[in-house]
Amino acid sequence: MMPEIKKGKEKKYRWKKWLNYQSIVKQVPFFVFLALLAVVYIYNGHYADKTIREINKTSKELKELQYEYKSVKGDVLFRSKQSELIEAVKPLGLKELTVEPMILIDSSN
Repeated sequence: MMPEIKKGKEKKYRWKKWLNYQSIVKQVPFFVFLALLAVVYIYNGHYADKTIREINKTSKELKELQYEYKSVKGDVLFRSKQSELIEAVKPLGLKELTVEPMILIDSSN
């Protein structure tokens, strides 16, 4: 019966082997590695959030530029109509041609 009691005590105090100074010092590099992994994990999360914010900001700017492009394009198409051009050049004293343009030929040849 004595050996059984001794084995029970050994099992009972086995966890103390893990808590002595030498075993803790032995595990320090592993804990440092875990801490480094945690820092990298946190950094990666922040970096991903920052990237998502930049993507959202850029897509919002892109939409605004697309709207601006479409409105400017429509304005240019409207102003380039013949009737609008006639109205735009009236203050300059220019008039629309009513006769066909003349073709000039070089007679020196």
